[in-house]
Amino acid sequence: MTEKLHMPAPEGPYPPTEEMLSVPVPHEEQERGKAELRAAWKTPTGWRYWSAVNNTEVGVWYTLTAFGFMLLAGLLALAMRVQLAFPGMEFLDADRFNQFFTMHGSAMMFLFAVPMFEAISILLLPAFVGSRDMPFPRLSAYGYWCFLIGGIFVMGSLLFDAGPKAGWFMYPPLATKDEGIGPDVWLLGLSFIEVASIAAAVELIVGALKCRPPGMRVNLMPLYAWYVLVVGGMILFAFPPLIAGDFLFELERSFDWPFFDPTRGGDPMLWQHLFWIFGHPEVYIVFLPSIAVAAMIVPTVAQRPMVGYSWIVLSAVGTGFLSFGLWVHHMFTTGLPQISLGFFSAASEAVVIPTGIQLFAFVATLMVGRVKMSLPMLWIAGALAIFVAGGLTGVMLAIVPFNWQVHDTYFIVAHLHYTIFGGMVFPVIAGVYYFYPFFAKKLLSERLGRWSFWLIFSGFNITFLPMHMTGLQGMPRRVFTYPEDSGWALLNLVSTVGAFIIAAGFAVFLYDLLRSKKHQGQIPRNPWGAGTLEFSHDVPEESWGVRSIPYIRSRYPLWQQDKIVERMDAGRFYLPDAPDHQRETIVTSVIDAKPLYVQPITGPAWICMLAAVFTGGAFIFPTFHIYTPAIVCAAFAIVCVCYWLWTATARPPRSNMRDAGLGLRLPTYASGPNTVGWWAMWITMLGDSTAFASLVFGFFFYWTARPDFPPAGAEHAIGLWVALAALLLVVSWAATLTAREVNHRGHVNAARLALCVAIAAALGGAGAAYLAVADLDPTSHVYPAILWALMVWLVVHVGAGVIMQGYCLAGSLAGKLTPLYDADLHNVALFWHFIGLKALVTAAVLGLVPGWLT
Repeated sequence: MTEKLHMPAPEGPYPPTEEMLSVPVPHEEQERGKAELRAAWKTPTGWRYWSAVNNTEVGVWYTLTAFGFMLLAGLLALAMRVQLAFPGMEFLDADRFNQFFTMHGSAMMFLFAVPMFEAISILLLPAFVGSRDMPFPRLSAYGYWCFLIGGIFVMGSLLFDAGPKAGWFMYPPLATKDEGIGPDVWLLGLSFIEVASIAAAVELIVGALKCRPPGMRVNLMPLYAWYVLVVGGMILFAFPPLIAGDFLFELERSFDWPFFDPTRGGDPMLWQHLFWIFGHPEVYIVFLPSIAVAAMIVPTVAQRPMVGYSWIVLSAVGTGFLSFGLWVHHMFTTGLPQISLGFFSAASEAVVIPTGIQLFAFVATLMVGRVKMSLPMLWIAGALAIFVAGGLTGVMLAIVPFNWQVHDTYFIVAHLHYTIFGGMVFPVIAGVYYFYPFFAKKLLSERLGRWSFWLIFSGFNITFLPMHMTGLQGMPRRVFTYPEDSGWALLNLVSTVGAFIIAAGFAVFLYDLLRSKKHQGQIPRNPWGAGTLEFSHDVPEESWGVRSIPYIRSRYPLWQQDKIVERMDAGRFYLPDAPDHQRETIVTSVIDAKPLYVQPITGPAWICMLAAVFTGGAFIFPTFHIYTPAIVCAAFAIVCVCYWLWTATARPPRSNMRDAGLGLRLPTYASGPNTVGWWAMWITMLGDSTAFASLVFGFFFYWTARPDFPPAGAEHAIGLWVALAALLLVVSWAATLTAREVNHRGHVNAARLALCVAIAAALGGAGAAYLAVADLDPTSHVYPAILWALMVWLVVHVGAGVIMQGYCLAGSLAGKLTPLYDADLHNVALFWHFIGLKALVTAAVLGLVPGWLT
């Protein structure tokens, strides 16, 4: 049998010695390298600027857009507080008030909290880990444009009195029976935004795992990178259940499939489970990135390494893990069994332990350091004070009898805002003050910063501290007015005054952020004296990120590695030039960060914006029940993505090896588990499988919750077609794997034949899956509806798999995919591993389980 073909392995000395790092680089060579990098990393100017994909550009756009949506949500809150300032106010009517509170919560959660973490991380993560950029810059840009389009669509609905008004949690049956397009705006618009969130999470996880500089083992990563991994993983497992719920919800809204209609076997409680499986981890998805910002500020103000690094890492992981066991914390009043309440109450108390460990580590670091109370630290101190208060009320709410008393009262509103403001807003503002010199090369005003802090801090407590009392006195949430004799008037007036004090604080902060700072002149490169790599960037900034990618052997290299910035600037480390004027970075191994290969990075392009526009059309048109243009937009979005991949990724390189510096020569191409593309596919499919598992969970939920599932005399999926679908899809899976193997051994024609067989079998399997349920009426009962939903989910994914198989076949025919350059086929084979498993599980649920249940 023909032997497999292999790319060359890295060659040369590694790790570098101190003598190697001390060898001076001639001035002419330094200037030549700078000129080459400048040409490769040049940011477009004029109207072409908006085609940029650099993390430094996209990250700033993302951050400012998320901050803009937060301000809009804040204006909605002010309007609600005016309405509630006095009993019987008529500033807003009930319908408008409902739209405002729904969009206030939705914007804060979906358009600010998670996107702000991802925006800041896209901006900062490459700097923290000494990388040139994110591994998929165009994916970052695509995610941003999706976020912008989706956010404008959702928030713009308020201008036409068409906003959703069933609450940011959209509980059925209120939301499913609501007339108008409001619920569809929420479901499809925010599902579109969730695409951007998951895309950014994949990008960040791969960046933290595979794009660290040589030598930066996982136990040397900045704490921020650890938090990025934890939160990215939480997004990957928390958002898909909500996407699955949105999928079922929109099928009911658009096609009358009764997933949440009790009269036809459905159950509204399924939505609550799916929503809160997302919703409670969401709280920690919001909180942990803010702790990450604090984890970078605290060592700097203490001027010493963080105390308890390993404990903080383990606690962050533990917090992320435990957060998925708390979703019933929000459902204590729904009539669940007492044993369930006890378990989730205990889990709600237990999550305090890892959170407390992190906070105590910060306090210990400050106690043993030489603290200077800088402006960022003032905001962190305020955050800790407010978050601890919110955490204490969280412990109270974890006690079931107390929860029963205050559920759906203003006590919950107060608790939520104490945790969100303390756990998110204050740390984000601290991060803006701390990192502003990194991306703007200027400093914000110390005086205005303190004014802003004390206005927001005092205004926040004036606003939300009285709400604990109004809640204990019985004021329900989400009411647009209240009677004069309720006893709530004074407390509500105080809260309204406090809200305007908060607004004044944000106005000062916004003025400081946007005002001209030309008078400042040149600032120091590292104005705070930080020990991590983000402040090694040039001032004024060069668009290449780092001048040369360093070798790292400590957690705080600017403090602990002698002359590291000087050597980076002189090009004494890796990739100090760009001889082909191509953007590049080094991809390293996951655990010990050994250099594996040089990764070409895509540059500016309009195609990612175009793909986002068409993707937006595929989600937005169905809001108005216009499906033909939506299908056309989906098709064009697929074409755009295929063009983008075809022209910019996994292309055969000009040369198989690249001189990376310090005598090290690295391959310029790789395939399989070493590559960032393979890891991105693996991570994406884990999230997708979580959504699929949520649909399967729905099937078994109905079985346990409904006595009429399946109903007596119900028709089932046709077993023969189910079996044939499973067989054909397994054949397609096997043929794809065969194509990968025979292509790698040089049998190109055999690989092409296997891909043709795979495509034919996949199409046949999709057709058989449809025929298995074609005779069932999904509008009659939830049982045929959930079978149809599983079929639709499988067929859509098979369709994506067929497009991928066809892409590989076209790549082979065009010479893009060869026996040596076969990364695309490795990634598609990995995708089909998941499709094969989905096919088997779906076949079992459609064809075998109903027989066991009856």
